Amino acid sequence: MMDRMTAVPASVAYRVALLQTVQPGELLIHEIYKSVQGESTFAGLPCVFVRLAVCDSRCTWCDTPHAFNQGERMPRAAVLAKALAHDCPLVEITGGEPLLQPEVFPLMSGLCDAGKTVLLETSGAHDVGPVDPRVHVIMDLKCPDSGECDRNFWPNLDRLKPTDQVKFVIASRRDWDWTVAVVREHRLDERFAVLVGAVFGSVHPRELADWLLASGLNLRLQLQMHKYIWDPAARGV
Repeated sequence: MMDRMTAVPASVAYRVALLQTVQPGELLIHEIYKSVQGESTFAGLPCVFVRLAVCDSRCTWCDTPHAFNQGERMPRAAVLAKALAHDCPLVEITGGEPLLQPEVFPLMSGLCDAGKTVLLETSGAHDVGPVDPRVHVIMDLKCPDSGECDRNFWPNLDRLKPTDQVKFVIASRRDWDWTVAVVREHRLDERFAVLVGAVFGSVHPRELADWLLASGLNLRLQLQMHKYIWDPAARGV
């Protein structure tokens, strides 16, 4: 995994270097909180979010830039205990990019061992093969307008399970046309739950709904529910 860091753009490499300060058995954590799951097929359920710090992508529409370089070193056991203390059946590991931190793999396994339903939000730029098979991977394939399309790690499509989900964040009609082409080429709608959502403030959900209906594809339109319940810029919700 560390070898993949060599491909990190120079503009963000110094932030990824923050991970070099993390000791074995530790994670760099941005925040842990309980809220309502706003996306995926689990939307609407109470969920504990474990947000890891640092990301090696710089999507043009990113709504969590505060996680790029703000984090607290915590022992993995302490992260596990804090997540379990919320006594919630559903836990999501998110970021940042969680798969940059090797200790995230035993953390996810520990949550599964504790009987939790575990979700992993990942950009799709890193190998999901080592992820515990009990974890529900929600993999974000980056569209052209994200600025990170060339970092999609396409072999992941053959490593996902039928219980995993593929997500596309749509910022324009160009993104939508690219999504349709990718879904059809890889038959994604026959293999996984495929989620499509609009970049908040860039594409109106009704417009995306029209595109979806016209495509004839069996995809799931999703809204970022938390941005409609709370202020879109609110943190920790």
